[in-house]
Amino acid sequence: MSAQIDLASLNAKLDSLLELIGRAVPAAPRPADWSSADAFVWIPEPGELQPVEKVNRVDISLLCAVSHVRDLLLDNTRRFANGLPANNALLWGARGMGKSSLVKAAHAAVNQEAGSSNLKLVEIHREDIETLPKLMSQIRQVSHRFIIFCDDLSFDNDDTSYKSLKAVLEGGIEGRPENVIFYATSNRRHLLPRDMIENERSTAINPAEAVEEKVSLSDRFGLWLGFHKCSQDDYLEMVRGYADHFDLEIVEDEMRAQALEWATTRGSRSGRVAFQFIQDLAGRQGKTLS
Repeated sequence: MSAQIDLASLNAKLDSLLELIGRAVPAAPRPADWSSADAFVWIPEPGELQPVEKVNRVDISLLCAVSHVRDLLLDNTRRFANGLPANNALLWGARGMGKSSLVKAAHAAVNQEAGSSNLKLVEIHREDIETLPKLMSQIRQVSHRFIIFCDDLSFDNDDTSYKSLKAVLEGGIEGRPENVIFYATSNRRHLLPRDMIENERSTAINPAEAVEEKVSLSDRFGLWLGFHKCSQDDYLEMVRGYADHFDLEIVEDEMRAQALEWATTRGSRSGRVAFQFIQDLAGRQGKTLS
């Protein structure tokens, strides 16, 4: 009887120990189902790609006043999807001018042209940049082609994760996988704050070499696309394009006056402000944007 009690106690302790071990050891990541979607979000722990059923994006035809950079990115994306040489792209410049919208729209347009979903869009968050090697290891041998997309990419003074990005883009021993290209958006052309670069210049023994180390990150992007603040005419062109696309009825002079007043109250003109005005106009007319 005593032996049975001891055995039961031992089994209970073993069960508790196995439960604790199970909690401590992370679950194995589930393999991605590439047929489930054409866009995914990278979740570094436990290392999974979460499918996005409906991507928040606009049709590429609605991206007005940025036709030059639109065509450059579209051509670069098209060549990459067809297995031809293409460059990592950095979309930098003014806020609200459609940088991230263009990346998502170009991805959709190229897949639509090809009549397939072989080109996958994978978003990685800025704070997860250091896990890029882990992501690359998962998709390196996959037959699909991937745009790795990081929105609003920038680095602060004490942030050293930019070195990981440099290695992954070009400098690592393995290099960038042939089926991967990296697109990033940023308000900063060199991804690093100006005071950080100037501080390196002032404190280094060789200032030129210190600055070179910092700005060399942006050099990993072969395609630089600049987005500048739009003029009043560009802003009104965006508003008209959205109004026509969503079949909103308004007299031209009235739309112009309301759109300009809307921009004035926000202190800026941009594609984002134009779309916010259209949302307000559609709401007042009792219409949905779909």
